[in-house]
Amino acid sequence: MGLDLSVAALALALAAALRPWRALAPGAGPPWPWVVTGLALSVLWSADRWSHSPIVQPLSGAPLLVLLAGWPAAMLALVPAALLTAWLGDLAAVQAVQRLVWLGVVPGTLALAGGLCVRRWLPRHLFVYILGRGFGVTWLAAAAAGALSAALHDAPAGLAESELLVARWLAASGEAFLTGMLAAIFVAFRPHWLATYSDRRYLPGVAKP
Repeated sequence: MGLDLSVAALALALAAALRPWRALAPGAGPPWPWVVTGLALSVLWSADRWSHSPIVQPLSGAPLLVLLAGWPAAMLALVPAALLTAWLGDLAAVQAVQRLVWLGVVPGTLALAGGLCVRRWLPRHLFVYILGRGFGVTWLAAAAAGALSAALHDAPAGLAESELLVARWLAASGEAFLTGMLAAIFVAFRPHWLATYSDRRYLPGVAKP
């Protein structure tokens, strides 16, 4: 519990210090796709509670939110998502904090780190963003966060550690597919929804009117 609280407090303090709300238009709230995605996290994080099956692993959704809103805004949005998850899933405070950290803060932060690596070392191309950041980085972030959580916390009752790791690997694969698909759709039809995408960076040869 102490480690989880420390990680959450550090991430949230840093995110608040960056003041992501300055990027919003004066008097305007966050774009509605960001809000909808943030609310959807509570549904994803409660999947195992609703199914009453520990083998069902909750998806994170944090890498997608980072693509949409950027890391600081995504981190702040995790707090209401965790509170709503605690209410929907009837979770104790310890469980809610654990999900905040290992389904939100850690995969979201790893997705940021992976995205920075993609920007630094891979070519500036549309498919690099979709396949690199949308799919590859999401898979690595979700899989790594799941493995770290399994190593630091006991497996749910009735579930062996090996079964838990397989379940989290499969969940990470599914999440990467969904995030990559949504990133491709948004890039094609609503690129302005993605705070981490710009034509200038990923389509440098395309002239703009």
